[in-house]
Parts: sequence; C-alpha cells; structure tokens
Amino acid sequence: MSKAWGGRFTEPTNAQVELFTESISFDARLAEVDVRGSQGHARMLAEVGLLTQQECDQICVNLTEILGEIQRGEMKFTPSLEDIHMHIESALIKRIGDVGRKLHTGRSRNDQVSTDLKLYIRDAIDHLDGLLLQLQASFVSRGETDLDVILPGYTHLQRAQPVSATHYWLAWCEKYNRDRERLADCRKRVNICPLGAAALAGTTLPINRQRSAELLGFDAPAANSLDVSSDRDFLVEFANALGLIALHLSSWAEEWILWCTTEFGFLKLSDAYTTGSSIMPQKKNPDVLELIRGKSARAIAASQQLFVLLKGLPLAYNRDLQEDKLAAFTAYDTVRSCLELAPAIVRNAHLNVDRINARLEEGFLDATALMEYLIRQGVPMRSGHEIVGKLVHLCESKNIRLADLPLEELRTASELINDDVYQILGAKNAAHALISYGSGGRERVKEQLAVWVERLGM
Repeated sequence: MSKAWGGRFTEPTNAQVELFTESISFDARLAEVDVRGSQGHARMLAEVGLLTQQECDQICVNLTEILGEIQRGEMKFTPSLEDIHMHIESALIKRIGDVGRKLHTGRSRNDQVSTDLKLYIRDAIDHLDGLLLQLQASFVSRGETDLDVILPGYTHLQRAQPVSATHYWLAWCEKYNRDRERLADCRKRVNICPLGAAALAGTTLPINRQRSAELLGFDAPAANSLDVSSDRDFLVEFANALGLIALHLSSWAEEWILWCTTEFGFLKLSDAYTTGSSIMPQKKNPDVLELIRGKSARAIAASQQLFVLLKGLPLAYNRDLQEDKLAAFTAYDTVRSCLELAPAIVRNAHLNVDRINARLEEGFLDATALMEYLIRQGVPMRSGHEIVGKLVHLCESKNIRLADLPLEELRTASELINDDVYQILGAKNAAHALISYGSGGRERVKEQLAVWVERLGM
C-alpha cells in the first residue's frame, strides 16, 4: 500500500518496520477528535479560498461517515497505514479522490497530532472534573448524617485529637478541589491551538490560524511553530495533575482499608463493592479500594514516563513523541475508572458508630484540650504541655482517663484548674471545644459544610 510520504522512496517498507512503527493499536481512540479537527481545518481552508465550499462540504460529510464506520467497528485497521490520521485520510481519498487529497493542505501530521491530543485532553479534563465533583458531592451528602459522630484524628497513625466525622469527609473535598483547580489551570494551556504550525516552520499558504482556533473552540493559536512541533508540556502537566488525583484516591483508599479492619472497626463497606475469599468463607475484602490504591501507581508513573521520554529531545518533532500517548492514555484511563467507582463506595459505606464510641476515650484525645485550658488560665504553653504530659503518665499508671481524675488530683498538677475543666475533658467535649476557623469542632464544621453544599449546588 502506498504511503502518504512515499514519493521519494523506491523500496517498500519492511514488514517488521511497519509493525514496529505503527501506532494505530493505541491511537485509534483519537478518531473522533481527528475528524473534528479535520472538519475545522477544512472549513478554514474554504474560508480562505484553498477549498471551494462544495469541496469543504464534501470532505466534512464524508469524514462524518468515516467516523461512523470506525465507531461501528467497520473499518479494518492495518499497520501499513501507521496511525488513525492516515487511516482516516486514506479512507477519505478512497471515497472522494483528489478532493480528499486537498484536506492536508497547510498542515502536517505534526500539528495535526498535537491538535488531536489537545482536543482529546480538553475533553478528558472536562470529564474528570465532572467525576471529581460527583465524588465531592458524595462526601458532602454524608455531612449532616455524620456531623455528630466523633472520630479520633491521627498523626503518625497514633490517636491525636477528636474531630467530627464530617470534618474527615470535608478534608477529602478540599484535596479533590485542588485537583479540580489544577485540571482547570492545565486546561488553559491545553486550549492553545497548534493547527497550522505545519511540520515546524509554518506554511507559505494564506491560512487563517486564528480562525482555525475559533472553529475548534481554542482560545488562541500557538505563537511559535517550532515550539508547537516539539511541545508536550501540556501532556506532562496533565499527567502530573492525574498523578496527584491518583495519590489522593490512594490515600483515601488506604485509610478506609484500615478503617475496615477488625482492629479499627470504624467502617463497613457495601457488599456491592467488596469481594470474598476462595478458601475463607468469612472474608469480606476491600478489594476495590485495594485496586484503587494499586492502580494509582500507573497514573503516578505516567508523568515520570513522559519526563524521561522528553528530556533528551531537540527541536522540533521527533518520532519518540509517538510514545507520549501511551502514558497519557494509561493515566487517564486509570484515574477515570477509579473516579467512576469512588462516589458510590463513599455513599454506601456505613460508620460503625457503636464501635467507634466504645473506644473513643482511648488514647487521651482530650489531652491537647486540657493543655489549652491551662493556657487560657495563664499557664505558658510549654509548661502546660509538661503538666498534661505528667497527668497522662499518671492516668496510664492507673489505667484511667483524664476525665476520671478527681479535681483535687488535677489541682495538685496546677492550682489554676477549676471544676469547669470537666467541660472540655472527654473526647466529645474536647471536639466540641474546637473553635478556630477550619477546625474539627461541630460549629465550625457546620459552617464549612454549608459552604460546600452551596459550592456544589446541592
């Protein structure tokens, strides 16, 4: 089969080379954006007089029909045509002859591929943003129900201070919101149009790159044709944003995996999102969460794959760039599949409130509240820290809580302690005493919950 670039060649391409250099096995997913980009390009060519309106219409109609064939699985892909771009162009030429040969006027596969990728990534960003919003909404939907459930907060996986369960849920909303912001920021640089930069130097033909950008919904045309031909910054940035989403998903999954253990017992997952053991009939395994944690490695690795791919490339285009799609597609597919499952897992999980309450007083979660009580009484912070540390040691020796210490014994540690101290002792009292902006106390959490309900339009 003749190649679009084969005019100066006298020997056919080696069959192994065709298999080695093809990308149709993974870039076929670009068919829709390739057709979209080509139709926009054809309309621009018609407006500047490089195509007649009749030729433009003929090209656009046939491109739509070819896309339908691809989507229905009717087009046979072959390595000899290399990629999705040449498959579509070859099919177009087969249908309409020389008119189809005019489509590639004023562009190269270099700017065509970059345009396709940007259209694809732009759509991917918009889809991921919607999925992240659904995940945030799932956490927020639990807010009112779980507001008065007090959980131990942890540092170093050691019990630290008590907070409302809703405070935990809103913490994840904050992380996923930063993910959405990063994607939105990335989209600004994705939405600059490469089309018309051609191979690397632009073209002598009177094309209108501003119009190409407008037709395809880009903010502006890219300003430097050399840069366009080599630029994959937008893919690295996209992959980095996906890596952070994957990191957050993995951290959430890890926490809930721990909470599902008998040792924690905080959480019960829906049967629909767990699996069993082939040999141990009692098992209910958090396999979906474990796979979210495990699959995150693919997305996190993608950005590094792209960095290594690009680090040694000179200007402008090099065939190495064909490999960029594998990393980007893997990261996107992985994060998308995780986000499609996560909201339902969140909505259908059940907090084991009785189990949580039964052990809530373990770990001296009210120790910091007692120290801050002393600070309000005029005790220097470091002195208060030492006093409470000694009281904790005393309680450990007696196997009791701070709230179990009689006032007389508390006053032996500091005469500034009065009977109102019991209003902040105990995990629930200590949680309710938290008042700073962004803290885990009930009133502050209610305020933040209201903000999130409004922000998400719930």
